Amino acid sequence: MSEQPQVPADDDPEFSSLDCSAVIADVWLLLDNECDPDARARLKGHLDNCPSCLAHYGIESELKALINRKCGGDRAPAGLRDRLRIEIRKSVIVTETRYSTGD
Repeated sequence: MSEQPQVPADDDPEFSSLDCSAVIADVWLLLDNECDPDARARLKGHLDNCPSCLAHYGIESELKALINRKCGGDRAPAGLRDRLRIEIRKSVIVTETRYSTGD
């Protein structure tokens, strides 16, 4: 995997702004269909032109398929699901805003 941006043959400016580290970080979004169509097109364009990222994508895809085969049908025990629901309901998000007085 190269840390340098990969430049496609057609020099598409959107594509050239993606480097391998950004693509690798977003591979799971692509695999899980959690990215918008524009991001999907950019990621696929990069994968089409970058063999090292395509290889990484293939490994992640195979890993996801393996996990689905081995764990896809398993369900958490009812007690665990109930405890998780309770904990999620108890969770509170606290936001703190600080203002500078300019001193």
